[in-house]
Amino acid sequence: MKKDVFGEALMDHFLQKPPEKLVLHTSYDEDEEMPITEFFRSSDEMDELEDIALALCDGTVLDVGAGAGTHSLLLQEKGVTVTALEISSLACDVMKRRGVKDVNQADIFSYSGSRYDTLLFLMNGIGLAGSINGFVQLLRHCQILLKPNGQILFDSSDISYLYADGLPKPSGYFGEITYQYEYKGHKGAPFQWLYLDQETLISVAQTEGWVIQVVFEDENDQYLTRLSRPQTTDLDTVSAVK
Repeated sequence: MKKDVFGEALMDHFLQKPPEKLVLHTSYDEDEEMPITEFFRSSDEMDELEDIALALCDGTVLDVGAGAGTHSLLLQEKGVTVTALEISSLACDVMKRRGVKDVNQADIFSYSGSRYDTLLFLMNGIGLAGSINGFVQLLRHCQILLKPNGQILFDSSDISYLYADGLPKPSGYFGEITYQYEYKGHKGAPFQWLYLDQETLISVAQTEGWVIQVVFEDENDQYLTRLSRPQTTDLDTVSAVK
C-alpha cells in the first residue's frame, strides 16, 4: 500500500517541521513542485475565482477534496454549515486540528452521508473525476447528494496550451492526465486527473441534463462554473401524465 505522502506533507507543514518539497510527477512534462502553503492560505490570499465561489455557496455545503480545510474554515467563519470531505486520513486529521467541525474521510464516488444545497470542488477539485467517463459518473452521483434546487460549483481550465509547443498529446481527451506525488523520497500511488475545457464541459453536462452557467473566467483559460438541475413544474408533470 502506497504511503499517504500528500497527507504527510500537509501534517508536517501544520506541525511546522523543517520544510520539504512536495513534488508532483506529471504525464505531460517535467516534474513540478507543489507549494504546500497553497493549502493553508488565509482569506486575504484567496484569488478572485475562489472569493466568488465561496460567496455563491448557499445552504449546507459539501467541500469535496477539502485538503487542509482552508475553504471549509472560511465558510465556517461566515456561519455556513459545511462538511469537509477528503480521502486522505492525515489531511482529515490536519483539518480537525485546525478547527474544521465536520470532517469525513471518504471517496466522493462512494460517499452518501447526507444531501446538500451546494457541492463545492475548488482548486480544480472536479479533476478527481479522472476522465470524461469519470466526470459523467460523478455528475450522476452528485444528483444523489444534492437537495432539490441544489448546485455544483467548480473551477477548471483548458490545458490545450500545454501541447502548443510540440508536447505529445494523450491518445484520448487532452485534459486527462496522470499525476503522482513524491515527498521525502516516497512516492504515492499514481492517480488520474481531469481538466475540462468549456466546450467539453457544456457538451457533457448538457447531455446529462444539467444547466451550465460560467460565472467567472480569467486570462489564463481558468473558469468557475455553476451546474444545476432544471426543476419540473406542475405543468410539466401534468403534460408527462398525459
